Amino acid sequence: MKPQSALTRLNRTLLAVVGLALLGGGLLILSAGLDLYRRWHLTPPAGWPLTSPGDVLLSAADRTRWSSQGWWWLAAIAALTIAAALALSWLIAQLRRPRPGAIPVGGTPPAEGVELRDRALSDVITAEIRSLPGVQTAQARMTGRPQHPHNRLDLTLTPHGAPSRVLQELCDGPLPHALRSIGADQLPTEVRLRVARHKPHRAE
Repeated sequence: MKPQSALTRLNRTLLAVVGLALLGGGLLILSAGLDLYRRWHLTPPAGWPLTSPGDVLLSAADRTRWSSQGWWWLAAIAALTIAAALALSWLIAQLRRPRPGAIPVGGTPPAEGVELRDRALSDVITAEIRSLPGVQTAQARMTGRPQHPHNRLDLTLTPHGAPSRVLQELCDGPLPHALRSIGADQLPTEVRLRVARHKPHRAE
């Protein structure tokens, strides 16, 4: 079992908090809309919002209480801007894959002070894959953590390239070479294959 990353724990915590808030709000509105307090002969606490179908979350007095204050709209706009910025930064963080940066070299435990930059390893893997027969373009990218790197390969095959043969060439050449270069026992690899389209031929 792999340990959870800090980003994964943060995501789950935020999703749990948002989910609980939405669930509580939904149950509150549903109980008032169905008039469950009266039907079940329940007495809500004093000041409890939405206790009957005719109740509203904000009364007319509450809605107009601060609207005449000059600072109210500035504070409201600032709060909404901050919330939107936080939501956008969270979304961007989800779309970005973590990069290992520097990968320890030498197996487990790794050799002290010996590291390999992930971009250097990706460039070497890319160059070796592009030299394989049947491969038109290739791009390797390292993701994950330094202790548990992952290899992601995006390959475009020539129109006549055989996927099974290319995968076998990967397993016989570039991937074992990458493992030996970092002294690791395994390097999880995700391969995405595409096939280039045939150019149209004019019939004469």
